[in-house]
Amino acid sequence: MKRLVDKLVEGMLKMSGAVTSITVLLIILFLFKEGAGLFSSSTIEKGYTLLVNSQNPIEELSPETMKKVFDGQIENWKDLGAKNEQIRIFRFDEIFSIYSDEELGADFALLPQKIAEVIASDATIIAYIPQKYVPKDYSSVKELKHRNISWSDYFLGKEWLPTATPAPLFGILPLLLGTLLVSIIAILIAIPLGVGVAIYLAEIANERTRKILKPAIELLAGIPSVVYGFFGLVVLVPIVQKMGGLALGETAFTGSLILAVMALPTIISIAEDAMRNTPKAMRDASLALGATHWQTIYRVVLPYASSGISAAIVLGIGRAIGETMAVLMVTGNAAVIPNSMFESVRTIPATIAAELGEAPGGGTHYQSLFLLGCVLFIITLIISILTEAIASRKVIKE
Repeated sequence: MKRLVDKLVEGMLKMSGAVTSITVLLIILFLFKEGAGLFSSSTIEKGYTLLVNSQNPIEELSPETMKKVFDGQIENWKDLGAKNEQIRIFRFDEIFSIYSDEELGADFALLPQKIAEVIASDATIIAYIPQKYVPKDYSSVKELKHRNISWSDYFLGKEWLPTATPAPLFGILPLLLGTLLVSIIAILIAIPLGVGVAIYLAEIANERTRKILKPAIELLAGIPSVVYGFFGLVVLVPIVQKMGGLALGETAFTGSLILAVMALPTIISIAEDAMRNTPKAMRDASLALGATHWQTIYRVVLPYASSGISAAIVLGIGRAIGETMAVLMVTGNAAVIPNSMFESVRTIPATIAAELGEAPGGGTHYQSLFLLGCVLFIITLIISILTEAIASRKVIKE
């Protein structure tokens, strides 16, 4: 009977591990599958196209150029390599102010013909038209070529404007740099502080002090991130604004401070546990050989606990990079490439949280957000591998 129970428990544990592993793999596959669909989407908004007069020599425009043309930043065809003529932007709604409903026919049957007439009458026009109303077989109308969104558009693009028309821009460089900037500063603050406090609790503080401080620090890990966000918004933002003499206190530095505070409980708790697991015999042997207390900490305790300290740092970094709400509330949410840590930025997790509810399911905006999730996953994976590799090398060297 006992063997049967043991086999049953063993089978349940194996099944639990298998189900968990398969679930994680399926989630990762789903994430990448949804994100990869972006690169099979057109650079122009789905269901629309750009038309010009057939005399116009321009054959194709990049997404950035389309935005500049429709934003009025480029006003002359000469800037695009054509004649020195002013660009006339024609949007679909204008056709209804030119022709009456009777002229457009029943169910707008004559709409393509009227669009063709407008384009034929003006060689400087660029028309943004729904694909279903594109005039067919009209020699005076030419449809501009458009390609699919490329890897360089996404990973090297400097503008994140997923709802821009006629061509949304999905450049994640501002989001990537904002995430790295906020996370790196937070890590630089949290690691020395966290490891320092862990050393104090494990090696220096007396038992009474440790019993008070350790639970208090671990309690901080249970505070919801939105509460940290409120604290950052009400307390840290005015302080940073006043001390830095800034117009706005919602900066990358403010986000880093709040992230560092949030990462500290994880780093301190795990690192302290790892240090306290160092065998007493090793400490006694070090002291017996004449090493001081600090030399024992540096040469014995820290190397022995390096694996646990690395795990603490990885989890702390993961908290910093993946945090959403608190960062969303205190960094200003400006999707621009930062020039300093005292400027507003937007991070990848904050972008996903802020925009996923507005993105139509299956559209390019939706797919681009899933791809942001893939990028975040890869960054965290790389950091975990690097940290583990560094810890392994250190153990071997010791």
